[in-house]
Amino acid sequence: MRVADWQVRIIQLLAVPGLLLSFYLWLFHNGSLLAICDPSGWDDCGAVSGPDAPFSSVGPIPVAAIGFVGYTAIFALIWLRAWLPIVDDYLPEALVGVTGIAFLFSLYLTALELFVIHALCRYCVVSAVIVALMFGLSLSFLRSVTSRSHEDVNEASASAA
Repeated sequence: MRVADWQVRIIQLLAVPGLLLSFYLWLFHNGSLLAICDPSGWDDCGAVSGPDAPFSSVGPIPVAAIGFVGYTAIFALIWLRAWLPIVDDYLPEALVGVTGIAFLFSLYLTALELFVIHALCRYCVVSAVIVALMFGLSLSFLRSVTSRSHEDVNEASASAA
């Protein structure tokens, strides 16, 4: 891993609390844990991601499980970079793709919370912020890699001339 790839390190670091958060919400959705937040106005974890919440699953799959798989994929993608050269070659594009899909899904879920459910889950909001940061860092990483490759091409053409 190159020192200049600080964005990748932060993305992987952010995946850890995302994994923990989504796992907690998954357990809460399954009824294995009680919510820490009590229903009060807009802050109602049960209405958003509880076992009986109507929008807490996509078909039979809990939204929290989808989040857990997504965070795992992001973490693993960066981790596999050291062993698979093809992952290293396409990491900037892959990260933008995976975090972009996660970002769009988070936007959709946040819109559901605000405009349909009329309640927010503080943990879901934290997860959405983590995903937004990851997406922004992925775009920054892609931009830095692209500008670096353009600089390398310009240097190569200048030394060849």
